[in-house]
Order: sequence, then C-alpha cells, then structure tokens
Amino acid sequence: MTKDLKLAFMVAPFLAILGFVAVELWQSSFAQQAKVVELSIQGDCDITGRGCLLQSGDLQLSITDNAGITRINSTYPLDKVTFFIVSDDQLMTAYPLEMDNNRYYWQTATPLHKLLKAGTQQYPLRLIAQIGNGQYISEFITHAAITATK
Repeated sequence: MTKDLKLAFMVAPFLAILGFVAVELWQSSFAQQAKVVELSIQGDCDITGRGCLLQSGDLQLSITDNAGITRINSTYPLDKVTFFIVSDDQLMTAYPLEMDNNRYYWQTATPLHKLLKAGTQQYPLRLIAQIGNGQYISEFITHAAITATK
C-alpha cells in the first residue's frame, strides 16, 4: 500500500463526518426559514351547520361555530390561530383564538352566528394558523345553514 493511499484512508472518515455535519447544518437553517402555506377548502363550507374543512398536506383544520363560539380542531398542534371576519368593504376584524385543553383545540367567541342569522347568506372569512415558523393561511366563504336563516 502506498503512502498516498494510506493517507487517503486516514482522511476519508474525517471528510465524511465533516460532510455529514455540513449537510445537517444546511438543512436545519433551511427548515428554520419562515414559510407560508395556503390551506384549501375541502367541500362545502357551512360553519354554523356541518362545519368547514381546510387542508394542506396532512394538516387538516375543522372549523365550526355553535351559538357564537367558533372552534377549530387540528390534526397537528398549533402555536397560534387568528380568525378574521371580513366585512363588505373588505375591513377585517381579527379574533385570536384561545387554546382549549391542548394545542389541537382552539376557540373564541365571534359574532359570526349572529351575522349569518341576520339574513346574510354567505360571509368571507380568513384564517392564519401558525406552527413553528410556518404560517398556514386561507381565505374562504361560509354559507348560512338552513337552520340559521329561519
């Protein structure tokens, strides 16, 4: 075995470890960057009736409103959730949700039930859910339940 080959065998493990560490550092810095992901609505959205389902990959958010309490259930633990009701002139009213028992369940009181009961058949809504450095956003329209308009 030549002197160069011996040197190569001695240096190769250190280069492999150094390469592994460099790749891990690069991936962790990439993962910490803020990202914005759009949630798409699945099926019809009737928050006061059957509810709404928003989805992006494995993340699913189920949104319901019962007697003025808007609830969100998630398939992943959320860090922060803000619900917006949008008026006809595009002004938004923010309703930060509070954790209910654990980070999978969130709720807050909103006037959405009264707004839909007052005769408006549909209402534009927005949602921002935060998980780590990622923000999951959605803009959708809820339709009034048949029982809410009577």
